[in-house]
Amino acid sequence: MGVKRPFDPRLYLVTDATAARGRPIERIVEAGVRGGVTAVQLREKAASNEEFIARAKSLKRILAGTEISLIINDRPDVAAACRAAGVHLGRSDADPSEARRALGAGAIIGLSVETLDQAEAAETLDVDYLGVSPVFETPTKKDAGPAWELDGLARLRARTDRLLVAIGGINAANAADVLRAGADGLAVVSAISSASDPESAARELREIIERFLPHPPRR
Repeated sequence: MGVKRPFDPRLYLVTDATAARGRPIERIVEAGVRGGVTAVQLREKAASNEEFIARAKSLKRILAGTEISLIINDRPDVAAACRAAGVHLGRSDADPSEARRALGAGAIIGLSVETLDQAEAAETLDVDYLGVSPVFETPTKKDAGPAWELDGLARLRARTDRLLVAIGGINAANAADVLRAGADGLAVVSAISSASDPESAARELREIIERFLPHPPRR
């Protein structure tokens, strides 16, 4: 059995080339880290394997010397190739048990859930957190199901002790409400990547989070 890697999901930056508005993803991540990002997920839907792995290794160099986890979206093979901290899986991606076998007991594995039924089914799975998706409607994920909204997130919080990472339409204006509803972390895309000043945007979000979650959550 491996030792579980540290994972702080409080301000979880999910990269997106389109949301970055032509700026290198590496620069967005560097700015986000300066502003207080606590985890980074590399999402590369259009990249080749070689491009995906190269970018993952580039982000690993940026995060070296920090405790910020690099999570790979969808691809356990890429996560293994670049020795990332773990992988985040959608409902149509690799099976969590297969990802666990590929990455080991110490890897961080996240799983998206779009309904209460999916979240209930995930209770028996060997995953480390649930990505509650989408909390609000969002243009960055057009194939997402109906939004959970705050009431749905609160209902899920009442039913599970799992780490819940909320994603979808989250920004500084609604972050406090999402945390009050029971999220252990906020995953954001455009709120940081599309901001004219990603560092300041991250810092503003982190300051809000600190009022509710001054320490990394443990569940």
